[in-house]
Amino acid sequence: MTITTRLATFDDIPVLQQLIGLSVRGLSTGYNTPNQIESAIKYIFGIDTQLIIDGTYYVAQIDNAIVGCGGWSKRNTLYGGDQHKEVEDPLLDPAHDAARIRAFFVHPDWARRGIGRHIITVCENAAQSNGFTSFQLGATLPGVPLYEVMGYHEVEHISQPMPNGEVLPIVKMSKVL
Repeated sequence: MTITTRLATFDDIPVLQQLIGLSVRGLSTGYNTPNQIESAIKYIFGIDTQLIIDGTYYVAQIDNAIVGCGGWSKRNTLYGGDQHKEVEDPLLDPAHDAARIRAFFVHPDWARRGIGRHIITVCENAAQSNGFTSFQLGATLPGVPLYEVMGYHEVEHISQPMPNGEVLPIVKMSKVL
């Protein structure tokens, strides 16, 4: 099995939106309630088009099928798609700020086969090439074990409220090279 990555394009968005829903519904069971899962898909998870514009969002493919996605950011937003972001998303300074590892989703049929690890490595290398020496991310509960194996440690537990009254647990994590 060979995993390849390429930069995501706007043409990928419909496929990625489907992938995100499948990933969250398939991999969050046992960690989140059905209402939390559906609310998170509606209010938090989605494509952050700024990552595509910045050229920092990737798709992972196996035999030309998109099986995962994820990115890194030189901007302040820690997590969430366009529907969750503030209007302004200022640039970070690699001299003092941590790059953001963002929006990782793997198709549940391809989970636990190294796809997430592969994309994280691509993202960390790209961020390093842009001068960053530390990373932060907002992990959902199913992602925490992967990030811990990749050298991230918990910094803070966040209870992210959603407009319908549901709350999504997020774990802020960081890594320093």
